[in-house]
This record gives sequence, C-alpha cells and structure tokens, in this order.
Amino acid sequence: MPPRKRSTGLLIILAIVLFGGFSFGNFSRCAQADSTQEYQELDLFTDVLALVRKSYVEEVPLKDLIYGAINGMLASLDPHSSFLPPDLYQEMKIDTRGEFGGLGIEITIRNGILTIVSPIEDTPAFRAGLQAGDEIVKIEDRMTKDMTIMDAVKLMRGKPGTDITISVMRDEFDRPKEFTLTREIIKVRSVKARTLEDGYGYIRLAQFQERTADDLRAALKQIHKENPDGLTGLILDVRNNPGGLLDQAVAVADVFLSEGLIVYTEGRDPNSQLRFSARSNGSEADYPLVVLINGGSASASEIVAGALQDHKRGIVMGTPSFGKGSVQTIIPLGDDSGLRLTTARYYTPSGRSIQAQGIQPDIEVRAATLTEKAEGFAFREEDLAKHFEPSMDNHGEAAEFELDEESRKDYQLMRALDLLKGWRILKALEQRAA
Repeated sequence: MPPRKRSTGLLIILAIVLFGGFSFGNFSRCAQADSTQEYQELDLFTDVLALVRKSYVEEVPLKDLIYGAINGMLASLDPHSSFLPPDLYQEMKIDTRGEFGGLGIEITIRNGILTIVSPIEDTPAFRAGLQAGDEIVKIEDRMTKDMTIMDAVKLMRGKPGTDITISVMRDEFDRPKEFTLTREIIKVRSVKARTLEDGYGYIRLAQFQERTADDLRAALKQIHKENPDGLTGLILDVRNNPGGLLDQAVAVADVFLSEGLIVYTEGRDPNSQLRFSARSNGSEADYPLVVLINGGSASASEIVAGALQDHKRGIVMGTPSFGKGSVQTIIPLGDDSGLRLTTARYYTPSGRSIQAQGIQPDIEVRAATLTEKAEGFAFREEDLAKHFEPSMDNHGEAAEFELDEESRKDYQLMRALDLLKGWRILKALEQRAA
C-alpha cells in the first residue's frame, strides 16, 4: 500500500474509534478494544523489525526484510497463496501466454511436501518421465522441506541449456531417484487435435492459457472439416492438465454447453462471489462426448470436467482428479511485484466443492500397458482350397483415418474410443427397435 493511502487508512480507523467512543456505548468500546489489540500486534512486528535492523549480526536491506515478512505471512495461509517479487511476477504473466523458461512442471505443496501436480507435455520434465504425484525432496543440494513454491520455482528456473538435478520420491522407489534435466524455453501448445478414426475426434488440452478457447474452436472447426458427415463422438483429454485461467475454463465448457451454470465462486470479498453461465450461441452439436481425467488434472481442468459431468453432457473417464478447488487472484503491487492470493472457493453447478476430493470419474479406468496376445495358427475360410472370392460389395469404402501406434498404446484413450463406438451401436439398435 502506498504511504499516503496507509496514512489515510490509519486516520480513518482512528476517527472511527474516537467517534464510536462517544456514540455507540458498549459496542464501540468492544470495537476500540479490538483495534487496540490489533495495534499492539502491529507494534510487535515493528519492534522485531527494529531489533533486527539494529542488532542482527549482519546488515540486511530493509526491502529483503519486508519481502521475507510478506513471504512468511502468506506461507502461513495455504499452499497456493504467495508473494511474487518483480522477476517472478513478470514470469507469471509470461506463463499465461504459454512461453517461459524452465523444466515444464506444475508444482504444489501437499502435506508439507513439494509435489508435482503434472509435467507439461513435450518438456524436459515430461521426457524424463516425471509423473503427477512425484515428491521433490531435493533440488541440487538443497532439501525442499519447508521450502515455498516460489523458492522452488526460483531454483528450478534458469538459463536455457543449463542442467539441474532434482531428487524425486515415488511410491515404487525404495529411495529418492535423481533426475538431471536441461532447462529450455518452454513453449506450451495448449490445444492439440486430430481425427482418430472416421467420425471420432480427439482434442487434447494441455493447459488453460489466454487463447485456449479460441484455439479449441479452431481445432474443432478443422475436425469438422475432416469429418463432413458429422462427428460420431469426441474425446476431450485434460489428463495432466494443471489448470490455468478461470475465464478460459468457463469459455471451454461454454463451447459444449448451450445453457445452465458452469461454475460459481464464493469468498469473503463480495467481488469474489461470481457466477458463470453458458450461452447458447456458438455451442457444439450434442454429439457423444468423453472427458479423460487423471490425478494430474487440476483447477481449471476440474471446472470443465465437473460442469460437463453435472449437466450430463459427457461421460468422465479415468482416475480421480487432483482436487484443487480454490481460486487465486493476482494482485499487482506498487514496486512491480505481485500477490497471488486465494480469494474464493469454486463449486460445480450442482454445488460440489472438489477441494481435496477431486472430480470422481463416471467410469474409472487406470492407466495400463497391454501386450497383445497372438492368436496362434488357425484355419479360416480363406485358407481353404477353391474358396469363393468375396463380393466386391463387401469391401465398402476404405477408411480415411486410422489409429496411429501411439494412440493404440494409450489404454485409457482406447477405452474412451470403445465407449463412443458402443454408444453409436446402442443408439442404432434403439432406432431399429423404434
């Protein structure tokens, strides 16, 4: 707060206390006592500050002491509130545009331990095999116990091309394992799309950035162009998506919903009490939709999955999501620094808070690696001598799109595709019966 505003605020408080003392009897005396207590607590802070400046073994710049005090204050609140010095504040603004330097991981504090929310696709962390839920116990030679998120970010970010070693603990590890990663410029492409098979589209959302909703609409336009007869089904993949901008989560859900509440937030500040609803214009057709989630799906990803699940717009498949149900507001401060402050909790349309619980999938499917089993040799009609050749009419038209090898190895993706195919078959049976 600028000095002039701070002085004005103190004068207003003092005026209220004095005026109340003469006008409101017992209530005013309670208010005055509360204010006196607050002043005593502030006196304690200024006393400590003065003692440190006067008697500490080394001289410490006042700015460092103030920054340290602010960090300590915010660290006592929750894992997501933090102070952003000017350099980190500028990097944070760059993050939302999808390009920054570092390793490519989203981190949080869980049970006092620095934990990976998810690695970002096509980054050093992702290629090295780091996973959602991994606990970072050491960064270079520094233990992470009691380390703040911002301190960890400072250590892990650096000049592209330089190496950093982090020690990670995972359930299947007997002891922490070291990963040496090379920093690089992280360019996050938030939307990837393709047609899996004729009539079946796939959209991958890696993060919610400033242009995610616009990029999603462009991707859907391309998929519709590839499938002129219409989509039989779509898979929306938000696995390992750590979240991002709230307004983009709302805009993405709005693409698939024509009406109804998407998300609402509640906080102490009236400005934090918001409701976001879908609009009818620009919504996609009501084709079958499967949303893929996992333990790395957090925040904005959970808003989208929760809204589509509550409105019965799609089936959520995968494993329970991360469970981050709070909203952080970025507040610029006077010296080009910033405050990342938790100001509200968000709720799905049905009133569910996913904080520390996550979105529960309609169909739970865990990631798995499958090995195809050979059938062995068996006679078929085509192996018999003098068999009839098939009629040309049986061949039909060749498929334009076919699954690639990478998609075939993704067990959760294949289960989602099977569900969409079963949906189509059941619908055809219902129409025939009718």
